[in-house]
Amino acid sequence: MENNRVKVKIYGQEYVIAGERPKEEIIQVAAHVDMKMQEIAEAASAAGATPANISVLSAVNIASEYFQMLDEMEELKRMNMQLEKDAQHYVQLWDESKKNYAEYKEETQAIVLQKDELMSQLRSKDAEIQQLQEAVQNAQSQAQHNMDGVLKEIEEKCRELENSFFDLQMENLQLKKELENYKQNIG
Repeated sequence: MENNRVKVKIYGQEYVIAGERPKEEIIQVAAHVDMKMQEIAEAASAAGATPANISVLSAVNIASEYFQMLDEMEELKRMNMQLEKDAQHYVQLWDESKKNYAEYKEETQAIVLQKDELMSQLRSKDAEIQQLQEAVQNAQSQAQHNMDGVLKEIEEKCRELENSFFDLQMENLQLKKELENYKQNIG
């Protein structure tokens, strides 16, 4: 890799720094060191600090920042791993919800088909037993009552599933948004 040579000024002294990093990065690092030395010089001016002391204190401060950044990176990595675990968990929940919804939909269709079949049978029985109208009316009333209960139960289950599905969708959207925000913050 190409060595870049850059002339920089740190704490009033000119230095030529050579490295494999881009020139802009070398200049940025030198400017950071100069800024730290200027800050330390201002803070330690009353104590009569020498340039060597200022250099050492600046190096200690920069090393402290470095280790703090390492700690923060480790924490971010840990948080990222937890978010990945959480995302996998929610994806699994989402898949399970889709599977449950598909099963529920199949069951509902079967019930609707069963209801349609029962209605058809009921109509054919009405034609056959008109002479027993009173008995048929009682049976129809009872069958209608049972079907209404089943239909109400089905409608309630549909509402519950739709609500659960909507809640999961909203939670998934929120997690996606948090994940995107997290990725943007990392990137």
